[in-house]
Amino acid sequence: MKKTWILLTLFCAMTACKRVEVKFTYSPDAPRAGQTVRFSNLSSSGEEWEWTFGDGATSTLKSPTHVYKKPGKYRVALKVDQKRNLTATQDLTVYDTVPTFVCQDSVFFIFVDYKFTANFYNPYNYAVSYLWTVNDSIVGTESSLTTYFTEPGKDVKVGLLISYNNETTDIEQSFTVNNLNTNSLLLRTPDGDYRQRIFGERAENVKSDPSATPKLEAEQDTFQVYNRDTFRLSDMLSIFPELEGFHIAKRKFYYRTTDGLWIANIDGTNPVQIDTAFCMAMTLDMTDNRIYWANESGVWYMPFVGSDNNKFVTVPQQLNNMNNVIKLSADAEKK
Repeated sequence: MKKTWILLTLFCAMTACKRVEVKFTYSPDAPRAGQTVRFSNLSSSGEEWEWTFGDGATSTLKSPTHVYKKPGKYRVALKVDQKRNLTATQDLTVYDTVPTFVCQDSVFFIFVDYKFTANFYNPYNYAVSYLWTVNDSIVGTESSLTTYFTEPGKDVKVGLLISYNNETTDIEQSFTVNNLNTNSLLLRTPDGDYRQRIFGERAENVKSDPSATPKLEAEQDTFQVYNRDTFRLSDMLSIFPELEGFHIAKRKFYYRTTDGLWIANIDGTNPVQIDTAFCMAMTLDMTDNRIYWANESGVWYMPFVGSDNNKFVTVPQQLNNMNNVIKLSADAEKK
């Protein structure tokens, strides 16, 4: 009998020595959807590992990481050496997503609209407030922000502060804004020649540019060749009294007089006044199909008029407030 107890004791001791303890932990303790969860395998031994994360994903690494895409409760299981009796499980709760913001674009240029959108999973319908900043200046309070940048070659910081359920998350992303070549409007004043690059409905600041001089010297609005016909200012005075300058595009005659800016058909019919202010200079941009003109309040523009009666519905837009422009020219060469 004594021998039997001794053998039984030895068997139990040997069995205990070989018993494998399966154990694991994870961090962070309260992970959020979209956040990386790190699992640490603390098993006492083993050579093969089989993880199931409760969302259909698996891993055979000893200590893997995993990202849960949705909040919820998941049962995580670790099986060692493919033995069912060597399995440990834990219930893991994934909370609301880590707030962030995204932009569909990854490369940024000046004077182009970009839309930034908050990415915030809110299944409990918390009251949420948003505060957008660009280089620490507040620019928006909605869930998305559409903005553009004006300085090329500089790093821009876009930030978003999200407040919800007595919590706040502060997110910031930085990127470089690239230059963009485009067509220009050239301007002459008594002080010199300037260039203002045009970006759709926007334009950069006027900059002094000696390279604008040759184009401005060649530009004139007293002589035009259209459809192989020659039009001179002196020849047109009988049709357009007080004519001081003109341009022709798409069978339309744009001209300036002492009492403003006008448009008419090329034969002089249906004259319509565009601007009542004294027009000091004008030019046509055949790239963007626009007319530019200068009066005492600055430089203005509008699209070409296409109606037969020369009536226009587009309101002229002001490009700048330079009040001493004496000559204009459109430059289609992208700079």
